[in-house]
Amino acid sequence: MWYHRRTAGEVVRTVLTLLAHGCPIQAIVAAYGFDERTVASWLARAGCHSHAVHEQLVEQPRALGQVQADELRGKRQGAIVWMAMAMMVRTRLWLGGVVSERRDLPLIRALLRRVRRCALPRAILFCTDGLCSYVRAIRETFRDPVYTGQPGRPRWQAWNDILIAQVIKRYEKRRVVEVTRRIVQGSRARVAAVRRRSQGGAVINTAYIERLNATFRERWAPLVRRGRALARQTRTLEQGMYLIGTVYNFCTPHASLRSAARGQAAAASGCTPAMAAGITDHCWTVQELLSLHVPPPRWAPPKRRGRPSQAFQHTIERWCS
Repeated sequence: MWYHRRTAGEVVRTVLTLLAHGCPIQAIVAAYGFDERTVASWLARAGCHSHAVHEQLVEQPRALGQVQADELRGKRQGAIVWMAMAMMVRTRLWLGGVVSERRDLPLIRALLRRVRRCALPRAILFCTDGLCSYVRAIRETFRDPVYTGQPGRPRWQAWNDILIAQVIKRYEKRRVVEVTRRIVQGSRARVAAVRRRSQGGAVINTAYIERLNATFRERWAPLVRRGRALARQTRTLEQGMYLIGTVYNFCTPHASLRSAARGQAAAASGCTPAMAAGITDHCWTVQELLSLHVPPPRWAPPKRRGRPSQAFQHTIERWCS
């Protein structure tokens, strides 16, 4: 993040902290006198670094319990984009998001692939809205091939205890007039048991992901419903999403997680979603987040037709073993 930066690191950290908490770029330009393209480049680099941190630390298998997912409508220059996000209810951990120009099945599949990287094959309750793509995407994503040694394609076996519940809201004149809760997959007793372990005795709801959506709308101007701010590119929305989401996970104490804090120091400073999930043992500063050294991704050999040469096989054995 700090490579080849000419501006003082303290100034860059302050600017990125303001961006991660909802300060508009125009206000930073007016206050500090930087060029708008300079601030945008810092945001892009911080977003890429936050994405790498998220993949390194958050996308690790753990027992998720209840997962809530929802979509946000954002504005891009010349188009409308959709941002699908998911969170772990018990720890309030943001599990990642995907940005697309269409609110369709590929968007939901991409989101659930990220959720799968964070999940152990345990009981998982998915609470979503009434979008029909969720049911198909969950059933297609959370399954494994069963290899029997026979020729042909392997048979797919779904994970045990995958529960799906939906909350459908009916609107009239922009007001909710009816809420329907239904269980699409799983028994009512099993859904109630998983829900009690993750959030208490409340009914089936999507309140936690909707509260997280409000946080993202507060901190990222292109997501505001009635506003003139927009992003020039879809990539900009994704970079801002990961910067805000990573700061939320590692640097923002959550009031409802105080009971999950371990130790007097952690209880005094507050508990972040990453602390509740066991990823870290203290509340990070933005400086710690931006200075974390993330190892490069594992090298994957390119696909080639035909039999690989001995030199290429030696390279694969050296770097992929």
